[in-house]
Parts: sequence; C-alpha cells; structure tokens
Amino acid sequence: MKLLQDKNVIITGASRGIGMGIAKVFAENGANVAFTYSSSEVPALALENELSGLGVKAKAYKSNAASFEAAEELVKAVLEDFDGVDVLINNAGITKDNLLMRMGEADFDSVIEINLKSVFNMTKAIQRTFLKQRKGSIINMSSVVGVKGNAGQTNYAASKAGMIGFTKSVALELGSRNIRCNAIAPGFIETEMTDKLDEKTVQGWREGIPLKRGGTPEDVANACLFLASDLSAYITGQVLNVDGGMLT
Repeated sequence: MKLLQDKNVIITGASRGIGMGIAKVFAENGANVAFTYSSSEVPALALENELSGLGVKAKAYKSNAASFEAAEELVKAVLEDFDGVDVLINNAGITKDNLLMRMGEADFDSVIEINLKSVFNMTKAIQRTFLKQRKGSIINMSSVVGVKGNAGQTNYAASKAGMIGFTKSVALELGSRNIRCNAIAPGFIETEMTDKLDEKTVQGWREGIPLKRGGTPEDVANACLFLASDLSAYITGQVLNVDGGMLT
C-alpha cells in the first residue's frame, strides 16, 4: 500500500521547484493532486499530464494565493472536482531581496501577502472541511531563514517566521479535532532558481553545510510525505528543518 493511496491533496505553487517535487512524490505514493500556479501555465499543464500518467487524478488551477476570495473559490472547486481534501500544503512563495535601507514598501508588502497571508487564506478556506470530517494535515513551507534570519531578506524572513507562529497556533486550536499542522524549514535547496547563481557562490553554500551538499526538491518532498501520512499521526505543531545540518 502506498503511503497516500487515494488521499486528496492541495499544493499551492507547484508548477516548479519544491512544489513540483512534492507533487511528483505524492502522486508516486498514490495521492490525487490538485495544485496551483500563478502564471506558468505551460509547465503547470505539463505537470498535470505527468501526474495523471502515474494513475492518479491531477488538476492544475490558476489562482492568486494572496487573495482571500480566490482561496475560497479554489477550495470550493477542488472539493467539487476531487470529492474531498485530506492534506493542504501551503508552498506558494516569492522573494524580493534587498537590504532594509533599499527595500521599498511594495516589495515588503507583496512578500508578506503571497508568502504569509496566503497561508491564512488557504487554511481558513479548508478549515471547515477538516473540522467536519475531523481529520486533516496542514503543512506550511517555511524556511531556515524564518528560524535564524538573513541579511537582505527582512521581508522573506518575517514572512517565514510568521508562518511558524501561525503553524504552532493552528496546531493548538485544531488538535482536538484530529487536525495536524506542521511546518518544514528547507535550507539551501538546489532548483532552477539556484541554477542562476555562479558556481563559486553555490560551492560556498555547500561547504558551509555539514552534509556538504545542497538539498533537492525530493529531499523536501519526502519530509512532506512523512508529515502528510499516518506515519506522523502523533506529530503536530512542529518545525522540521530539512537543511543538511545547516542550523545544527
């Protein structure tokens, strides 16, 4: 039996990077996957086809994670299309890095809205369903930056730290209804975004990590798989660092 056989999962921001890695690992483990994208329609539809080829139901939805109304519409559509939801993964996020003295208000606001407010939007939208069925797993994609901070990322660090506080509070509120809420804090994960960095910079990151390598989307996806499955049935309110020992 696959770990997520016949479970229905929503993943926000899954058209690339970590979100795409999660979608693939979940589908391989029997989950039906509903996922969102903001503008990358071609890769989103390609992923939908790839997941469907694994014998599960998969559907891409164009949705604005920062919009409360859009989140409600998305959850309603998924419930109609998939006849239920078991797991929510809040993965949508952006970066707009700059030193505080050079950071504009719009760059701060947009990162908070997409990274943090989206978590409120989606969790609020799915809450009634999880309460009614008295079960559900919510996984929020934070970051090691949300734990320790990082120069040039005050907006991103604030959004990811806020996500951790939100996670712990939701775990306390909904635990009595068998609804679990955990966060994952990835470290240096090598994706198409890091491919744009020069090799010297990337190697410098690797040397500072005890395991001496960057993580992969699959490393994060496997942690998500654990938190989404019954293997973690007694775990809630936790932050799992997937960072190769970076914060050790």
